[in-house]
Amino acid sequence: MIEREIIHTTPASKRIFDVLKDVLQFAELYVRILLELFVTLVQIVLPKKQKDVSGEIVHHTYPQITGTGHGIGQELALHYASLGSTVLCVDIDGKNNLQTVEKAKRLQLGEVYSYSCDVSKRDEVMALADRVKSEVGCISVLVNNVGIMPTHPILQQSAEEIQRVFDVNVFSQFWTIQAFLPHMQEKGRGHIICMSSIAGLVGISNLVPYCATKFAVRGLMEALHAELREGPYRDLIRTTTIFPYMTNTGLCKHPKVKFPSILGLLDPKQVAKRIVEAHRTDLMEVTIPSCLLHINNWTRLLPDHCGLMLKDFIDSGVESDLI
Repeated sequence: MIEREIIHTTPASKRIFDVLKDVLQFAELYVRILLELFVTLVQIVLPKKQKDVSGEIVHHTYPQITGTGHGIGQELALHYASLGSTVLCVDIDGKNNLQTVEKAKRLQLGEVYSYSCDVSKRDEVMALADRVKSEVGCISVLVNNVGIMPTHPILQQSAEEIQRVFDVNVFSQFWTIQAFLPHMQEKGRGHIICMSSIAGLVGISNLVPYCATKFAVRGLMEALHAELREGPYRDLIRTTTIFPYMTNTGLCKHPKVKFPSILGLLDPKQVAKRIVEAHRTDLMEVTIPSCLLHINNWTRLLPDHCGLMLKDFIDSGVESDLI
């Protein structure tokens, strides 16, 4: 009889213990979340100190449509060089790339190198990684700033256009990560920064393939962040995803803006500055302007039609480039 009671009571006590354990773990999680919210509020008032990036080897790929002669790509190269970083400028357009390199060299602060590569082709990217390692050393920061944007309705997008958008905007980021993440693992530290877009948070007409690629970049980076956290390089190799609003680089050929004084096209120099700040403060996701991420997250909690009404009110996007 005693043995039977032990058999029946032991599982019950174990279940009670497991429940109490789960409750305590949830309570701990709740307290940690409250502390994190408090820290975040404090950082809004007292901004987080930006880490030093002088001496870092920054590999920077550029958008193949805007080139490196202007735009976010050039501004990023100049900004990192001004901070004393060693900057590797990579573009398929060698002439424009050299112009950026010469401007960065005139700062006389960080070393600057020029490489030509079609980052949509995996073999070229892998070969570039080996060449960089032998000529400069292992990189510690990767900035993926590639993008093309055909702007017309989905039924007028050719199969070749759609394939090319994915090759440049998505697959190139896979190839550069696969090529240069081993550099960071060898160094024992690093940072990967990839450009998504506001179009990676909100669907926009005339940009169906482009939006799909930018949503894909967000998924890529979120999953990569999770994978790195679970491995031996937790907190040693970090990720940052950037979601800029429309920027005055020439990529948006026919922008539609209802409130230009509030949501006008962004200045590439300011966008580049914000990207570097996000890197130096180890932010995981950043919209430019920063308020757009919070607006999007809160809007997603509302009924669908509320989000559509807000979208109609803002009424911003791009017109077809076939008109």
